[in-house]
Amino acid sequence: MINRLTRGRTFTAVAVAGVAAVTLAACSSSSTEEAPAEEAPAAEAPAAEAPAEEAPAEEAPAEEAPAGGAVAVSLITKDSTNPFFVAMQEGAKAKAAEIGVDLTVGSGKEEGDDAGQIELIENAIAQGQAGILITPMSVNVNDAIKKARDAGLYVIALDTPTDPPDVVDITFATDNCLAGEAIGQWAAGKLNGEKAVIAELVIFNDRVVSVDYCRANGFLKGMGIEVPTLEDMTSPAPTGSYTTGAGGEYEIVCLEATGANEAGGKTGMETCLSKNPDINVVYTINEPTAFGAAEALKAAGKTIGQDVIVVSVDGGLAGVEAVKAGTIQATSQQYPLRMASLGVEAIKTIADGGAAPENTSANGQFFDTGVTLCTDDPMDTVTAAPQESAQYCIDNAWG
Repeated sequence: MINRLTRGRTFTAVAVAGVAAVTLAACSSSSTEEAPAEEAPAAEAPAAEAPAEEAPAEEAPAEEAPAGGAVAVSLITKDSTNPFFVAMQEGAKAKAAEIGVDLTVGSGKEEGDDAGQIELIENAIAQGQAGILITPMSVNVNDAIKKARDAGLYVIALDTPTDPPDVVDITFATDNCLAGEAIGQWAAGKLNGEKAVIAELVIFNDRVVSVDYCRANGFLKGMGIEVPTLEDMTSPAPTGSYTTGAGGEYEIVCLEATGANEAGGKTGMETCLSKNPDINVVYTINEPTAFGAAEALKAAGKTIGQDVIVVSVDGGLAGVEAVKAGTIQATSQQYPLRMASLGVEAIKTIADGGAAPENTSANGQFFDTGVTLCTDDPMDTVTAAPQESAQYCIDNAWG
């Protein structure tokens, strides 16, 4: 655990033309193989009519894709249980079936399984695939990605930019910094000058991951708290003043690693409450974490929405339903199906001799797939993303 007390992006629909200014001819439905990581495969139903045989990654044959055959692509996610990654896999499979891509889906066993992702990258190289879509686990997979690019594969990062960004050919992602800023701006507006007693529930405390620091420090920046080093979640001062909206004093009680899951959220929130029971703002890396935090808060006698506000990022169906129910007060919605669908289409376009996609983000570093702030209590302080109702976000949710 990191103990602070003892140390230390507006959604507009992304046009397919943004990926490539060509019209892709539809082909016959593709077959989708599963390539699970070693020991604990994350099996998914294939996109084709005939189910693919599951085989451990180490047993997958290393063979070249047949000349003139379907374009082969691998989608490698962090796991196959998080609804966000499940939705991403569904988006990729649907697009692959539509345009005739031979898609292999695999994942790490869990958050943090760098070795599982590396093995799947190596399999894609050995099979002579055209490209890889990956939600990179951490900097530990950089060398394997570089090896894939050296072998001629086009590599697109999804959702999580690599560090540094040029490890991959391009990234299709939500602007996680803006997603974080939006919920921070909302929280500051809701507080309206009240002291912010903050709990931060993040993914890791033992590695640097862009989605982690960008969301967490983006949240603090959105509140108007100084963040000296974006990549360092411990760099903001534990106490001081926030300046967004009416402004006020703040105290960061804790920065707890949760693994981005419900159980971790509950344990992390319990730890934070043991340090200061007066926490009134809870930042969570994603909505499963928020659900766990809410359980701990309720067990401690807290009324969510009155005693404490909970903000998050992802915008899955369960998450935005929780906004409507009042368990989460605001969440930033992102679009994983779009990321994966556009990624599959981009690699097919390149393999067919078309143009590579170009960056569209404000900073020119990635292809921005959009973000929306979901809340039934909009705040004038929010400028980082458009605000929409929980029902709007339910109607546009994944998962």
